[in-house]
Amino acid sequence: MRRVGDIAYKAFTAGLGAATIYLAVTFSINVYRGLSWHNTQSKMEKEKYQE
Repeated sequence: MRRVGDIAYKAFTAGLGAATIYLAVTFSINVYRGLSWHNTQSKMEKEKYQE
């Protein structure tokens, strides 16, 4: 019975690790997209005021 609990704990811990890595990657991608969008908006505003 101890072996089953050990395997379950390791599987649970591995799942948490994978979820953490996934969330970190998707967060980084969203930050990059947000900054890119913001820079594009700023450029469009500057061009609009120069006309």
